[in-house]
Parts: sequence; C-alpha cells; structure tokens
Amino acid sequence: MKIALPSRNNNIDDHFGHCEYYTIFTVDTQAKKIIDSETLESPAGCGCKSNIASTLSDMGIKVLLAGNMGEGAVRVLSNAGIEVLRGCSGDVKAVAEKWLEGSLIDSGDSCHNHECHN
Repeated sequence: MKIALPSRNNNIDDHFGHCEYYTIFTVDTQAKKIIDSETLESPAGCGCKSNIASTLSDMGIKVLLAGNMGEGAVRVLSNAGIEVLRGCSGDVKAVAEKWLEGSLIDSGDSCHNHECHN
C-alpha cells in the first residue's frame, strides 16, 4: 500500500496546496512497517485546482496524511479514492509510523483561510 504526505524539509507541510513535494511511502500494513520511500515534486498552483489528486491516485496512493487543508482539496482527493487524515505535524517518517500503529485520526480541521478560489 502507498501513502503520501505533503512535505517540506522532511516535515509535514501545514499547507497541502503549497507543499514543496510529497513523500510517498510504500508500507506493509500487516507488518506495520515502511518498505520504500520516494518523493514527488509538487505541481504549481493550489492543490485542489491542480492535477495532484489524479496523479497520486494513478500512483496507487490510498491515504494522504496532512496538516490542514480546505474542504475543496479533501473532496477532490476523496473523489480520487484517497482517504485524507488532517491534523498531522512533524517528521514525515514519524507521522507515517504513527499511522501504521493506528494512533492517528482525522482532526476534521479545515484550513478556511487558505481555501482555493477561482
């Protein structure tokens, strides 16, 4: 299984739509460990208006662990078959390991100040 984390300097970027890159981890959910990692450069523009949801979906991403993000981005990612957990922060590997342990839940917090606009 693959999971993605919007990243900046190996930490969760608090603003999904403007992250530097995505850290992609291939994980073994049975053994609860990270098997492989790669990065994907972030597209230009707001996350919910870019093609990032389809790109991540095409890569086989099933879960996105993020800081805050607007409802538009959550909707676009969900429509692409990607589960979103908001409220994450800190080192991307540590966050992924917490998710594998089952200790992360979606905060439900939306980033209203950074909603994408046409």
